[in-house]
Amino acid sequence: MRIFSGIQPTGAKHLGNYAGGFRQYAATQEQGEAFFCIVDLHSVSVPYDPADLRERTLDLFALLVATGLDPDRSTVFAQSHVSAHAEASWLLSSVTSFGELRRMTQFKEKSESQEFVSAGLFTYPVLQAGDILLYQTDIVPVGIDQRQHLELTRDVAERFNSRYGETFRLPSGVYPEIGAKIMDLQEPEKKMSTTGGTEQGTVYLLDSPDVVRRKFKVAVTDSGREIRHAEDKPGISNLIEIMTVSTGDSIDGVQSRYDGQGYGAFKSETAESVIALLEPIQARFREIRDDPGELRRLLALGAEKAAEVSRPTLESMYERMGFVRLG
Repeated sequence: MRIFSGIQPTGAKHLGNYAGGFRQYAATQEQGEAFFCIVDLHSVSVPYDPADLRERTLDLFALLVATGLDPDRSTVFAQSHVSAHAEASWLLSSVTSFGELRRMTQFKEKSESQEFVSAGLFTYPVLQAGDILLYQTDIVPVGIDQRQHLELTRDVAERFNSRYGETFRLPSGVYPEIGAKIMDLQEPEKKMSTTGGTEQGTVYLLDSPDVVRRKFKVAVTDSGREIRHAEDKPGISNLIEIMTVSTGDSIDGVQSRYDGQGYGAFKSETAESVIALLEPIQARFREIRDDPGELRRLLALGAEKAAEVSRPTLESMYERMGFVRLG
């Protein structure tokens, strides 16, 4: 089975990224041939700082390994190091409609906050489709906020197959059942985010223990004292899901264990469970990040493997679309 997923390097990575992405990556790499891509080309579709992009790319690679990816078992690489991604995006744009891209929810949300809306922001779902389809992917471990993009990928693949002949496998999404969407600690109606969330409500993977404790201490809760996962209790429900992510316990198990206890103690113990989760990740991150030569060596190794695997699919695309090939 072929597995693929990608994550942008921009922005400091937080607990929501871990819950919806990183922990899935480590689990699914055991199920087959896995490809995990740092999608740096996607990052230039909005205003950004080039020096920051460079550092964040290296940080992200170190975090991917620190949270459980094994570069010897999985192919971990940067998108810009494999030219097939940009080429596939252009070819697939010919079978993607303007209307499909205009309906993408994330484009609507992001374009509203930008004075300058780039063409790249509009078309990047096509690049994302190419990322996935190049590797003849069977499953895509991803957060539920990417469901619409994966559906577009399948539509584009089916249209290409219908028009030019069977070329792509149709990928399926794998979404976490618990902790799929971690919410902001200050605004539990909103997803935890480095762009749309609050600083105090976002728990970063590299936050110190004291910072984590402060953020959970002032986390927004709900009326009453009952620790119960329910639609009318978004604050406590979010904390319960965070506890399940950090401990591996079930929602029922958390509710039973803290039955009759107050919010203060529960917030404090949730903070400690997150600190226990993050400590080994942070130690491993520092170990990897402090060796830039090894980082670049591993990135080059990943790029070489990804280019080799993606090349046959790209060549099939060119051939079936009618291009003259020289090789």
